[in-house]
Amino acid sequence: MPTISKKGQLMPESPIRKLVPYAEEAAKKGKQIYHLNIGQPDIKTPEVALQAVKENTVEILSYSRSEGSETYREKLAEYYDCNNISVSPKDIVVTTGASEAIAFIFGSIMDIDDEVIICEPFYANYIAFATAASIKVVPIVSKIDNNFALPAIEEFEKLITPKTKAIMICNPGNPTGCLYSEKEVKQLADIVKRHDLFLISDEVYREFTYDGNSHYSILELEGLDEHTIMIDSVSKRYSMCGARIGCLVTRNKSIRYTVLKFAQARLSPPTYAQIACEAALDTPQSYFEDVKNKYIKRRDTLITELNKIDNVKVASPKGAFYCIVELPIKNADHFSQWLLESFDVDNETVMVAPASGFYSTPGIGINQIRIAYVLNRRSLVKAVNIIKEALKVYKD
Repeated sequence: MPTISKKGQLMPESPIRKLVPYAEEAAKKGKQIYHLNIGQPDIKTPEVALQAVKENTVEILSYSRSEGSETYREKLAEYYDCNNISVSPKDIVVTTGASEAIAFIFGSIMDIDDEVIICEPFYANYIAFATAASIKVVPIVSKIDNNFALPAIEEFEKLITPKTKAIMICNPGNPTGCLYSEKEVKQLADIVKRHDLFLISDEVYREFTYDGNSHYSILELEGLDEHTIMIDSVSKRYSMCGARIGCLVTRNKSIRYTVLKFAQARLSPPTYAQIACEAALDTPQSYFEDVKNKYIKRRDTLITELNKIDNVKVASPKGAFYCIVELPIKNADHFSQWLLESFDVDNETVMVAPASGFYSTPGIGINQIRIAYVLNRRSLVKAVNIIKEALKVYKD
């Protein structure tokens, strides 16, 4: 019989979504599930964005330009300017989520078997997009023991080969919550300039930084215009995951020209979603201050509760809304499935994401989970208690 492609066979499952069938079965049995597995905030989408769609008088839902509507890109450029990032609308290509931006970038700057160096653990779909593009992710391991700090620059140097085309970071980080400082970003800038590489930065969690820390974008670097490509999205910033609008931003004309060819092949990003996102840019600063305060309290509650469990190790996030937790078990994939299939406390259980799917180095992260602290504090306390009770009876 006909067979699927090798690429299709190599495409990884999502560690975030692969347990959904087990969660659905648990829900059918009447169990309440605390969803800590996915970065879907419970924060309300700004009303201004929703109203822009509800009150719109569009009579023909037509294509936009392939690079996104001009008015949206103009307002995006103004938003970036307020964040110390000086770009023009022409430097921006609007995409169907940050996911499409990653796919376009990989397709534009790398050929088959080229390499991109990424600190792991990393967002699981980076591997998926690399597989689709037939390129190789070269992992550089960051460790929970030092809060997933950026590995030494010398370690990056060791991994560079003639096939290396780029270094990629997520800042603030998913799944670790790490935040790279200006000094660390500039160290990466030095190495990409020295070796003539691209520096790709996924900055979708820019607004969510804690403990007095601030975000430093790669587009603030001087003399790196030809090397830097930023990825962005409205999904987390405005709690608009379903809008599926992201963008890539670069001052490199050759990259933009090439990316646009990919963008033209899919015609245009969604029109109504762009209308909502353009309106969302009018969201007052008070919205972000309120959301940030919520996440700080949730993070502190989560970390405090997890630290009460014996033999559990947890990193302390400085940004985003995720953390990696190391459990006293052998296999987090099995544990995560068992939680849904076979365990509950007062008919309640927890769905988490096994962290092995955020690593590409075999054997690493198999006893870790990723938690997204996107629920209220009361729910987080209950969820951690369920994990605590589960660990008392779980057998590997």
